[in-house]
Amino acid sequence: MIKRLSLGLAATLLAVTAFAQAELADGEVRKVDKAIGKITLKHGDIKSLDMPPMTMVFGVKDKSLLDNVKAGDKVKFTADKDATGQLVVTTIQPQK
Repeated sequence: MIKRLSLGLAATLLAVTAFAQAELADGEVRKVDKAIGKITLKHGDIKSLDMPPMTMVFGVKDKSLLDNVKAGDKVKFTADKDATGQLVVTTIQPQK
């Protein structure tokens, strides 16, 4: 029974990890405005939002997300709608 439970838990963790990775979108930072908590991204498809590639300004969930990115950086990010329906970046990772 423990072995089946462990295998089930492992399968669930793999599925969650795969889902989380699938949600990351590719982007390039065009502009960062830390004072107002905005970032301009030229991005690829954002599948979770059914959004085609474009360049647009996003708010950020937390201004500290902007501490490690600058114009010209290639990034992976996630975005979602906040409580008011505005699109916000929820995670962002600079790519090397």
